[in-house]
Amino acid sequence: MSKRVELREKRKRQEQTQRLVIGGVIILGAVLIALALILPNFQPVGEVIVPASNPRPMTDFNSMGDPNAPVTIIEYSDFQCPYCARFSEQTEQQIIDAYVATGKVRFVYKSFGEFIGPESRRAAEAAYCAGDQGKFWEMHDIIFANQNGENKGGFSDVRLRAFADKIGLDKATFESCFSGGKYSDLVTQDGAEGHQANIQATPSFFVNGTLVEGAQPFSAFQQAVEAALAGK
Repeated sequence: MSKRVELREKRKRQEQTQRLVIGGVIILGAVLIALALILPNFQPVGEVIVPASNPRPMTDFNSMGDPNAPVTIIEYSDFQCPYCARFSEQTEQQIIDAYVATGKVRFVYKSFGEFIGPESRRAAEAAYCAGDQGKFWEMHDIIFANQNGENKGGFSDVRLRAFADKIGLDKATFESCFSGGKYSDLVTQDGAEGHQANIQATPSFFVNGTLVEGAQPFSAFQQAVEAALAGK
């Protein structure tokens, strides 16, 4: 075999080896990407607490109560915030019984963007997606009932999908909304509005424009609502 032929064969073998290496790297990269996309769906869901049903009057997406009520309460909240959960569990029902059910107050829930972290955003998006099926408040309640720390996986996408199943949402409709990021811009807008209103903490409330900050007892809301009803 001549030197020229020998060099040609050597170069051919080197090119074949190089193609095999590049092909192997591409395949490995594709496998890793696929695993990154698939594995989260196989994470254990863990225990899901399903709270008792809490019917609310005249619900409309993220609001409840008469849209023509003389007083509007707007809450800025974060699903990872323990004080927000405390308000939801201890005070909200008193406001509903005294003012929402009687037609005096319309109550609106808004997220505060990504205030505590990415799981805050995804939880808010899940709640809004549930709102498309008339179950915003059911998702609101089950999310708060399952808090377990900030950005520790309690509100991972897998668990939020499990919450959707527990409250009886149509899977395909929810998945299209949730995976498609339908309400990502709305959550961002909520946060921007809250910051423009100089909100510093969650939960914060505006009662006809008057700020009530923190998980205050019912008496604080009663005072603010009565003042608004009296036109003060």
